[in-house]
Amino acid sequence: MLRLVLLALTGAALVGAWLVATQRVSIPERWNPFAPLNVQAPPGPLTSWKLWRATRDPQACRAALNTSHLTYAPVADQATPEGCALHDALRVERLDEARVSSRFLATCPLALGLAMYDRHYLQPAARAVYGEDVRQILHVGSYACRNVARAAQGSLSQHAFANAIDIEGFVLTDGTRITVARGWASDTRAGAFVKLAHDGACSVFNAVLGPDYDALHRAHFHLDMGAYRLCS
Repeated sequence: MLRLVLLALTGAALVGAWLVATQRVSIPERWNPFAPLNVQAPPGPLTSWKLWRATRDPQACRAALNTSHLTYAPVADQATPEGCALHDALRVERLDEARVSSRFLATCPLALGLAMYDRHYLQPAARAVYGEDVRQILHVGSYACRNVARAAQGSLSQHAFANAIDIEGFVLTDGTRITVARGWASDTRAGAFVKLAHDGACSVFNAVLGPDYDALHRAHFHLDMGAYRLCS
């Protein structure tokens, strides 16, 4: 009997999925697992799934990125003898709402993650703590042909593929400058904002490394879209 019930439920689920996928039944985009990611849409229960799916399909990633206000220019593919490479990379000029301290190279998944992070986590954190927007994100680079932790031997870093960026601080619309180094351990508004910025990043990026991870990250957040998940 239980087996028949399970089969019936499975069949009903498959039929429902088919009806949604073929648009025979309309459901809100927020609840539609087949709808593409829209950076402008408020996060919902399926946003993480849609982001994951978009980052694994170059065309879907570009389509999702183009729903944001992020500005970029395509970059030609290139590779180095050491194994570092740029593939389907972009030169990012500004994010969804915030400017950046300088243009940088990024994979589409990294750029898409930054657009989501800026709009849905970073700006709300600044508004909650300061009542201001983030005008500029201060970074110290993305693409660098090197190993993890700058070791002489070992695996290549996500920086070697422009799939990571290091962020050291933020400038608000009123001119307030907040750095990870000064804010992280302080019991101030800057400290509260920096911690919210870190926690928000963990909702978007696969790996987020901050001052609690090790001494190499005491002054910045490392954000990447690599294969391993870590929030520290």
